[in-house]
Order: sequence, then structure tokens, then C-alpha cells
Amino acid sequence: MLEQYGWSSPKDAVGRTLIDIAKKSDKICVLSSDVSKSVNIFEFGDCFPERYFEMGIAEQSTVSVAGGLAAEGFIPVYVALSIFSCCMTFPQIRQVCNNSLNVKIIGTHAGVDDGADGPGHHATEDLAISRVIPRLTVLCPSDENEVAAAVKAMVDTYGPVYMRVAREEQPVIHGPDCKFEIGKAEMLCDEGDNFAIVFEGSAMRQALEGWEGLRALGKRGKLVNIRSIKPLDEKLILNLADKVDLIVTVENHSIKGGLYSAICEAIANRECRAVIRPVGFHDQFMDAGASSDIKEKYGLNAASIIKQVTDAH
Repeated sequence: MLEQYGWSSPKDAVGRTLIDIAKKSDKICVLSSDVSKSVNIFEFGDCFPERYFEMGIAEQSTVSVAGGLAAEGFIPVYVALSIFSCCMTFPQIRQVCNNSLNVKIIGTHAGVDDGADGPGHHATEDLAISRVIPRLTVLCPSDENEVAAAVKAMVDTYGPVYMRVAREEQPVIHGPDCKFEIGKAEMLCDEGDNFAIVFEGSAMRQALEGWEGLRALGKRGKLVNIRSIKPLDEKLILNLADKVDLIVTVENHSIKGGLYSAICEAIANRECRAVIRPVGFHDQFMDAGASSDIKEKYGLNAASIIKQVTDAH
């Protein structure tokens, strides 16, 4: 279905994009907590050793140090697996946001993308955790070119930002000149009003496969890349809710507190045409295994998307 696209791991764009930005700004610095090779930022340390801080296995302290660097006028970017950079550091991120510090946090291996290391390394709660913290912007770009654009937009925006990035390979649907506007979703396809698939970036593959499967069945709808969870593009969401019969949210995350919850919150206080149905993980921990196998076993797949739409029609 997706043979026309090239494929790559979106997280690979993080390190090289930060290097490009750092060549133009001496305020950029990068922090790691003993996972620099896993998240592809070790080359930043080779290029800018005086602006690279390997903090060891000390995630909470890393966020606190990033806050101190921001208070001194630097733009610190902390990069680690989502389970470490976000899920294990809630109190420290909250204090960063309480003081409106210009700290950037990137979580790779989003959702179950670190599948083989088991539930202790899965991050199916990071959107729920980050969305509730005041002043924190939350981004979820899709392919490597969109990730690169999102990193640039994140650095250009003053204030605390959290961004989740996929490890599992995704089709590269955006060009290298991709633009990323915080708070704006992207309408990828608009062919009808039967349904709308709205996905967060690390679930793009499943969303595209579901979209293609529904087209093959003669269903005509819309495909939306949400890009930014907070702020959410409420204008687009409300417009969708008035036009389509069904909105299917697709996320590599728990359906509690993530994209599904954000969409429901956006339309909760008004009448609308659409019914909202989620595709994602339910209230459970997932097994260890290949991330693609985990997603298939627990229902983050094209078949679940197609079933939501066909059951509604």
C-alpha cells in the first residue's frame, strides 16, 4: 500500500537537526541520560563537546540542570527515550513549567516503539502526563522530515516544549522543505465525509494503512495529521465534527489521556454530527516483543481502524 514512499526512523532526524541549529546559535546545548547512541545525539557531542552534557542515569537531575541552563540564557534540549525524558520526570518538568523556563524535551521510542525491552520501557502515558502541565507545549510529528521541522519550530518558540518521536520506521510522506506550525493540524487527504482518521505522528503507518484499506472498500473520508496535541487545532477539529459521520483517533498511546481524550474534550460542550471512536491501547500494560507485533496484538492496526468505520456504516 505504501510502496511509493521511502522509509526511515524519525528519531534519526533529531541529532543532525540539532547540529544544524547549533551551527547557527551558540545558545543550543544538548543533554543526555546515558542513551546518546539509542537516540542518535552522540554526534552532537563530537561536534560541540562544550555544549553537550552526558548526565548518566539521572533523568530527574537532567531536567533540573536543563532548567538551570535555561535560567542562564541557554536553550537546553534534553533527549532520551520517552519513558525516561517525560514519564520519569513529572515533578521536575512541572517546576520548569511553573517558572516558564525555555527547556526543550524530546522523547524518542514513543508508545511501544521500544517493544523488546518490555513495559518498563514503553511510554503509553506520556501524552496524558504532559498535556496536563500548564504552559507546556506538546508536539507529535510523524516522519523524519516533519520531525526536523518540528525541532526547528520547537527551538524557535520560547517556553517549555515536549515532543514525542517514533523509533519504528515510518513512511516519509513530507519533503525536506516541510514546514511545521505549532497548534496547526495538517489535512493530508480530503475525499469525503464518511469518516475522518485523526492520528498522532508515531501511529502514522497504521493510520495510512487504515486509510488505504477504507478507500479500497469505497469509503471516502479525511486523513488528518494532528501534529500538535497542545495547543490543539480546535478550529479544524470542530469543523471535522460538524462535517463527518465518524472521527477515528489513532495513537501509539493509551486511549486514556492522549489524542482520543483531547479530541473528546474539544467537542464535549457542543452538539456535533460526528461520533468519536478510538484506536490505541486500552487500560493495560503490553507484553515485550517486536513493536510491530505488539501493535498488531493489541489492536493498533489497520484492521481496527477499518472495523470502527465499517461498524458505524
